Amino acid sequence: MSTQKRLYLLDAYALIFRGYFAFIKNPRINSKGMDTSAIMGFMNALMDVIKREKPDHLAVAFDKGGSTYRYEMYQEYKAHRDETPEAIKIAVPYIQELLKAMHIPIIEVAGFEADDLIGTLAKQAEKEDFKVFMVTPDKDFAQLVSENIFMYKPARMGNDIEIWGIPEVLEKFEITNPLQVIDFLGMMGDAADNIPGLPGVGEKTAKKFLAEYGSMENLLANTHQLKGAIKDKIEANAELGLLSKKLATILLDCPVTFNAEDFELSKPDVEKTDELFQELEFRQMKAQFDKYFGTGKEYDEIDTNGNGTSSDTPQPAKKAPAKKSNEDQFDLFGFSDEENDDVKPNSFYATLENTNHNYTIIQGDLGTKLFLQNLQNQTSVCFDTETTGIDALNAELVGMSFSWQKGEAFYVPFPENQEEAQVLVDKFKPFFENESIEKIGQNIKYDLKILSHYGVQIKGKLFDTMIAHYLINPDMRHNMDVLSETYLKYSPKSIEDLIGKKGKNQKSMRDVSLEEIKEYAAEDADITYQLKQNFSPILDKAETKKLFNEIEIPLIPVLAAMELEGINLDVPFLKEMSVEMAKESSELEQKIYETAGEKFNLASPKQLGDVLFDKMKIGGAKQKKTKTGQYATGEEILSYLANDNPIVKDILDWRQMVKLQSTYIDALPNQVDKKTGRVHTDYMQTVAATGRLSSNNPNLQNIPIRTERGRLIRKAFIARDENYTLVSADYSQIELRIIAALSGEENMIKAFQNNEDIHRSTAAKVFNVPLEEVTKEQRSNAKTVNFGIIYGVSAFGLSNQTSLSRKESAELIDAYYATYPKLKSYMSNQVDFAREHGYVQTVLGRRRYLKDINSANMMVKSGAERNAVNAPIQGSAADIIKIAMINIHKKLTSENWKSKMLLQVHDELVFDVHNSELEKIKPMIKHEMENAFKMDVPLDVEIGVGKNWLEAH
Repeated sequence: MSTQKRLYLLDAYALIFRGYFAFIKNPRINSKGMDTSAIMGFMNALMDVIKREKPDHLAVAFDKGGSTYRYEMYQEYKAHRDETPEAIKIAVPYIQELLKAMHIPIIEVAGFEADDLIGTLAKQAEKEDFKVFMVTPDKDFAQLVSENIFMYKPARMGNDIEIWGIPEVLEKFEITNPLQVIDFLGMMGDAADNIPGLPGVGEKTAKKFLAEYGSMENLLANTHQLKGAIKDKIEANAELGLLSKKLATILLDCPVTFNAEDFELSKPDVEKTDELFQELEFRQMKAQFDKYFGTGKEYDEIDTNGNGTSSDTPQPAKKAPAKKSNEDQFDLFGFSDEENDDVKPNSFYATLENTNHNYTIIQGDLGTKLFLQNLQNQTSVCFDTETTGIDALNAELVGMSFSWQKGEAFYVPFPENQEEAQVLVDKFKPFFENESIEKIGQNIKYDLKILSHYGVQIKGKLFDTMIAHYLINPDMRHNMDVLSETYLKYSPKSIEDLIGKKGKNQKSMRDVSLEEIKEYAAEDADITYQLKQNFSPILDKAETKKLFNEIEIPLIPVLAAMELEGINLDVPFLKEMSVEMAKESSELEQKIYETAGEKFNLASPKQLGDVLFDKMKIGGAKQKKTKTGQYATGEEILSYLANDNPIVKDILDWRQMVKLQSTYIDALPNQVDKKTGRVHTDYMQTVAATGRLSSNNPNLQNIPIRTERGRLIRKAFIARDENYTLVSADYSQIELRIIAALSGEENMIKAFQNNEDIHRSTAAKVFNVPLEEVTKEQRSNAKTVNFGIIYGVSAFGLSNQTSLSRKESAELIDAYYATYPKLKSYMSNQVDFAREHGYVQTVLGRRRYLKDINSANMMVKSGAERNAVNAPIQGSAADIIKIAMINIHKKLTSENWKSKMLLQVHDELVFDVHNSELEKIKPMIKHEMENAFKMDVPLDVEIGVGKNWLEAH
């Protein structure tokens, strides 16, 4: 085994930016509204290096003020870069504080870039017989690679780490010496750093020149051997080429000195890191960090996913873990500053072990009778069910816990024999059906579904802490552990401590001792009760109590009933469709290979890009590349090329077939419940910040409707039996109607009031032609603008979606705003309101907080401005259909209809209707949906019927 010491040098900003953009679609926001994505991303990378490599020596290099040397040489160096996002500006001081607490050296020198500092230190350490690893995704560092200096590219998006030594660098750049990387960068330039390079020279040409001439200087000395335009360009820009090579050269003589003792990795100041993790709300990272540095356990016990990857995806509740600036604006997000008088000192979070509590087991006839008498005398009680699993359709009760006072809770165990369990449940029926007692829970929908199997219907006022927090801070996570640690400074006992990690060795709750389960279950009820006391006044402050009480809470039993009902699936039809689709996709695959002239892995973006853009030269010379240097082959890129290139259209068709087959056609039959024979989706109220419901296991909201094959999948969803018919009720153009009403745009309002075809009406006005003379193309273009305007469609975007040029698209958008002037004014006012208040809201007061609305970064700010316009519209549509669902469900249950509401898919509701009720139910559904909310613009609902969902829709 080698005893050579190893030094790891981290390129701070490269890792910080990389971490920030890894979370860009789902930023990590803590309870104070702070975007912690960049800190989390960097710390994940740092911890991954420590875990994997157990380094002897480590340091982190930062830029400070940019490169004076390069700027003096070329004033345009990095001049075009966007301003650093606020989240990164905020992140750097925290990261440096964490590094100081970890006793990791911070290397920064004013006027020098991290590349130069790392290069200098790497070469010095190499002379002292160190093996050096430069931790960075930046390819420029490849020029420094030697026998003892390596590039260490961190893991990303499922790909493992890459370590580049000399052989890897020579292979990737097609060169004979790593120093030629400088010539390579000088020739082709670097858009990221604004290094100009030689005009007309890209990656391929640079590699070709290096193979022939070996260096920039030798190329320039032999331009007489070149021909045509490239010869003229290179000769005219020889000085630019040499300048570019200088700019790309990493300095090796910066004013820094490698002192091995200073770079030794030592035990951190855990108390200080704990304090910082607590402030940032990095709970899991803190636990992982303490597990290693606090106890000295091996690195490989640490999950380096940190506090921001798979374990932190939106979760509905503790019961189902697998599913998971304007300063005043965020005051209401703040957690309680009250001290817990019962907490013993010297603890990071309060826990069961260091907090006084009184949890009691209730057993026996007399004990149960006395407890029930006490329970019935309460006005507000938190309860929680403990079950054999997270599948509410098939789980059995193991016990129930109750709490109505902080620090005090009761646990009632249930017998495994289901007849005996039913007898005990029946004793609790009077409590659950007592309408004068408020019931509190976390993800209470799960408990409703469990108890429904025992014939219990929960009545009276409900309070769900998960949903309450969703309205308070929709961008944060809402599972109980996070809420408890954030708002109560209390860390609950983990389910894994009780039954172990997921897998074949995980125990059932029935295997846990009564004393252990009592502590765990009673704690859940106690903590949830305390969270309710915390959240109730915050809901008042956020002015969302009415939305909570009148929409979100009444919706819970509606969704529970829909989920329990499920929908019938024609499995034989899907099996036939699968065989046909497999045959069709195989034939299309062969056709693609024939057109391409070779076989390749169609599912590999790299191989596909090479075939389409290098071999077949589709789309011209300048095709977009990803950061890894391979061609971008996403749907957006290929869709643009599909009209002119049949092979590209075939590839998109093949992709669609493969996705449909794996996601729906083959997957749905496996999701039929064995007990009911039906498919049961889960509706989640706390995922989409706009207020829309999301569907899970299976997701029935994403079944494509615009393609023929996607529509065919709906044919597999069928009525219960021959006595039933599926009915689909769909809001027509609800978002356009809402924006017309909210903006007060008379021209649009009148069109809707007169029941005109809004797209034809818009086309007539915009193109200034009589209504009857509007062409199909004009109507289509008007429709694209009508729907696109809500999402801030640009001339570029419109031209991509239509046959119009960019100039024609710009003229159409201008004409549109001239036709509907109040629309533009409304959009502008929404953005102004968001800038002033930090949020926008729906017609029913649902708030969408927009922390980036005043960002200095134009891209980030533009995204927030688009949300300021479309969130109230999307959110209002979501609120309206929720009201309709509540009212329809109320009628279906109170009037004892045989028909059931089954699905909600965005603006559509699907019902299983008994044939005897068909003609009566259609007008009832239409009336309730159209009258759910009154605006100046009438709501319009289209009703369809059929034996399957496709026919009905």
